[in-house]
Order: sequence, then structure tokens, then C-alpha cells
Amino acid sequence: MALQLRPNCEYCDKDLPPNATEARICSYECTFCADCADNKLHNVCPNCGGGFASRPIRPAQEWRPGVCVVKQAPSDKRVHLKYSVEDCAAHSARLKDIPPQER
Repeated sequence: MALQLRPNCEYCDKDLPPNATEARICSYECTFCADCADNKLHNVCPNCGGGFASRPIRPAQEWRPGVCVVKQAPSDKRVHLKYSVEDCAAHSARLKDIPPQER
């Protein structure tokens, strides 16, 4: 099962194409740009409370049969936060000093 590779930051709606090196995801694939993940959310996913990691890049070239961004297309469904900016700030403030492995 391949990652969805969601096309946008859920916080600021910035485009994050499949080859974006600034895309960050949590273990549930919630997707944010590096600026929002680091500076607005302080490494706290506003949806689950987990931390973020760099989203892997799906190969553009088919190095193995059927395995590339063309054969396994990324999602085109834009996802947006279901929480207010204020709620996200409070959630991040509550959890940001707790290491992700302890949340």
C-alpha cells in the first residue's frame, strides 16, 4: 500500500507536489509544509498529536515494473484542517515540549 501523497498543506493550503522535499507527514499521513510543521505547529500534528517526518519522494522513473509516480498516482484530494487556527495553537502549545515518542 503506497502513501497517498496528499497535494497540499492542511494548514496553509500550499501546494506540495509528489517531489516536494518540504512536505511533512505524521503517522496518519496528515500532511503539512515544513514551515507550518516547524513554526506554527511546533512538530505537533493538530489532528493526532504525533510528530512529523519528511515525506518520502515517490520515484518519477519506473525503476521497477509498476513502481513510480505515474503508475501509482498521488492523491488529488485536497485536505484541510477541521480545527480552528486558535485550537491548533492551543493544542501545539500543550504538547510541544513533550517529545513525540512520549506523547
